[in-house]
Amino acid sequence: MTHWTTKDIPLQHGRTAVVTGTGGLGFEDALALARAGARVVIAGRSHAKGAQAVAAIAAQVEGAQVRFAEMDLARLESVSAFAARLADHEDRLDLLINNAAVMTPPVRGETRDGFELQFGTNYLGHFALTAHLLPLLRKGGSARVVTLGSIAARRGKIDFDDLQGLRAYHAFALYGQSKLACIMFAFELSRRSRAAGWGVESLAAHPGLTRTDLIANSAPPGSIRVRIRRNLPFLFQPAWQGALPTLFAATDPAARDGGHYGPHRLAGVRGYPTEEAPPPQALDGAVAARLWEVSQELAGVAFP
Repeated sequence: MTHWTTKDIPLQHGRTAVVTGTGGLGFEDALALARAGARVVIAGRSHAKGAQAVAAIAAQVEGAQVRFAEMDLARLESVSAFAARLADHEDRLDLLINNAAVMTPPVRGETRDGFELQFGTNYLGHFALTAHLLPLLRKGGSARVVTLGSIAARRGKIDFDDLQGLRAYHAFALYGQSKLACIMFAFELSRRSRAAGWGVESLAAHPGLTRTDLIANSAPPGSIRVRIRRNLPFLFQPAWQGALPTLFAATDPAARDGGHYGPHRLAGVRGYPTEEAPPPQALDGAVAARLWEVSQELAGVAFP
């Protein structure tokens, strides 16, 4: 897998993919998949940003099969409506990339359904989306779900006593919790799919430190994260490279069901895709099973 790039993506003709997020990593995922011949649905909140992403991909990829569909991960009703519309247009789904995220808003916010914004958007919205799309994924050919974690998950903890950060709002701790939950969901989905014979592979990936608008748009202008981003840009790899672990997990035959992928250099900060050990707490099966049951109740969804 040394220096694996988008040139190594197998042809994706005949495969349909859903990618959440219109910019940054999501855009790079959609662009690479379209270049490989996949039919790509970009799911996001903003029609303007979605149209811009579709136009940019169409300008770079002749005959690109890409379209935008509206979906707000912070509104469970929007998630279920998107899945229903997709089922009306598609008879199968081969790839789902759970990518979109919000990061460390300085003031605690909530989703439309009353969940802490990071937990509700980054994790619970994608949990519900995967549940709604599972019937289509089960009809896909060697279908895969790739859910994005983060190096911030290494310091994450699932706090069942305060999942929503109501007692105390610490933005980075709750971001780490949301991303740890994403990784644990990826592993638990893999385990349950194998046990139940769903035929869907589930993997986790993270981009290391990558130049996207996520930090700049979610932190105060004078915060240390923004200052580092502006003054030490060499620490951050470009978005196309940050997307590589996700794309490897999504498309390469060597990617392992239940695997965890990130950049190969500087303890996962930058580089090319490699399989790496996940945060130790992500391997706690009892916590993962409890989180799964709690999430089904919170999101109002049920896996088979």
